[in-house]
Amino acid sequence: MSGGARSKRAWRAALPLQLFFFVLLPLTLLLLVVAFGGAALHQQAMRDLVGARDERAARAAAAAIGEQLNRRETAIAALARQAAGETQPEQVLSGDSPLLPLFDGGLAFFAADGTVLATGAGTTWAGVLPVDTLAGSDIGFSVPFAGPEADEWLVTAVAPVGDAWLAGAFSPATLARQALAPVFGAGAQATAFLVDESGQLLYRLGPPLQPERDPAQHPGTTSALRGESGTTYIPVGGDELVVAFSPVAPVGWALVVEESWQEVADPLLHTTEWAPLVLAPLLIIALLGLGFGARQIVQPLQSLEEKATALAWGDYEAIEEPVGGIAEIQRLQNELVHMAHKVRNAQQSLRGYLGAVTAGQEEERRRLARELHDDTIQSLIALNQRIQLAQLGLATEQSAGQLQEMQEMVARLIANLRRQIHALRPIYLEDLGLAPALQMLCREVEAANPLTVTFYSGGDVRRLSPEIELAFYRIAQEALSNVVRHAAATRAGVTLSFGQEAVILTVSDDGQGFIGPESPAELAPQGHFGLLGIHERAELIGADLTLQAQPGEGTRIQVELPTN
Repeated sequence: MSGGARSKRAWRAALPLQLFFFVLLPLTLLLLVVAFGGAALHQQAMRDLVGARDERAARAAAAAIGEQLNRRETAIAALARQAAGETQPEQVLSGDSPLLPLFDGGLAFFAADGTVLATGAGTTWAGVLPVDTLAGSDIGFSVPFAGPEADEWLVTAVAPVGDAWLAGAFSPATLARQALAPVFGAGAQATAFLVDESGQLLYRLGPPLQPERDPAQHPGTTSALRGESGTTYIPVGGDELVVAFSPVAPVGWALVVEESWQEVADPLLHTTEWAPLVLAPLLIIALLGLGFGARQIVQPLQSLEEKATALAWGDYEAIEEPVGGIAEIQRLQNELVHMAHKVRNAQQSLRGYLGAVTAGQEEERRRLARELHDDTIQSLIALNQRIQLAQLGLATEQSAGQLQEMQEMVARLIANLRRQIHALRPIYLEDLGLAPALQMLCREVEAANPLTVTFYSGGDVRRLSPEIELAFYRIAQEALSNVVRHAAATRAGVTLSFGQEAVILTVSDDGQGFIGPESPAELAPQGHFGLLGIHERAELIGADLTLQAQPGEGTRIQVELPTN
């Protein structure tokens, strides 16, 4: 590919990178966001779900305990009325009433001063019942008190029987166990506990609180003792506990349920969190497909594009180098090679024709230059001399002035003809060689235009064949003409370098520049006929043309002729 095509092609990101950054990467990021975002939303949903479940469980269990308390309150009132109707109230303690099993701690009669009047079977707590429990006249419950058994808490339902009192004891732990059993079965990871108004722990289901803390100071306990129901979350280490709480009417106790929502959601949650890894094989497959496409399609197509561009600039051998890739690309290259052979044959014929035309054009220029120099200029010189002789014999000043004006016009005409003859036939090129001819060309262009033109020659300056020297001269002449007409430049330079392997001619300027064509086929449609002539002259002598131009950065034309 010629240097001109390489210099004019703007940088473009490789298609594999474009596919990766604009298609694969955004799609992968979107899938990751959706996957991990879905996992995060699932976590939040599971967290809220466990919290709502535990809150409903706490409310239901607290309601169940309250219902059992109400049953015992109703039962103790019924037994008290029955005792009031008996001649011997103690018969109630040994009767077969279906209400007696509600008081698993037994029943007892007390005097107003707390003296035990009678006790039922298995009643061992009568002696430790707080006396203030019997105060008042309404049916109610005692504060929890320690029973005779270790770690046993009892509560009594108390009702008046005349001047005495009937008290039935039961275990709050039994009530809580019965209420929580349907909600938290065996193996549950939750911790549930029941505390009274004073913060005393009455019952606990499940493992101890983690970390160890006083149930009375638990956030759920303080909220429930204020009569509130709800859910809160407590971070513990890397875990988060969901705490559900509810008050127990009518005694004002607090029921609290605490568990790790992550442990509840773990099996499904962990599966969901690992779900994004399903994208990994898809991403690997996509990368493999992208790599295959880049190696077998994109890279061969890019290489084929470069070779086709080189073909457009006249490098017919470049297209024959295999680019590989899939079979369709190889068939396309074969067709391009076949087309290149036809184009090369046609261009060789056209080049011979153009060479003949150019040679005829140059021969015609030389003929016109000789005729103008040998005939027209000589006649003008003779006419100028006769005008000078006529001036010597004139007596009037008016006639002498007219002859002087005619002489000046003839002198200007002679100068213009000499300049045109020099353009048609560069005499310095024939007599002195290429380097001096180019130097004189630069001086003439600088003298005729507001433009500074410098010339430099380097290397072992030597004569070339007349055809090559004339082609280099015409190329420089056309390039400087383009600078004068189109570049709006202030400085231009011409460099001629003689190397061991090549002779290089460079013409550059600091003008406004332009957007150069991608291939020679675009020169004529874009109106660059001067550049087209330069390209054709370079091809006629077998030289490579390099064109570098950018808007605002000037233009640089280089013609390189291998000498080997």
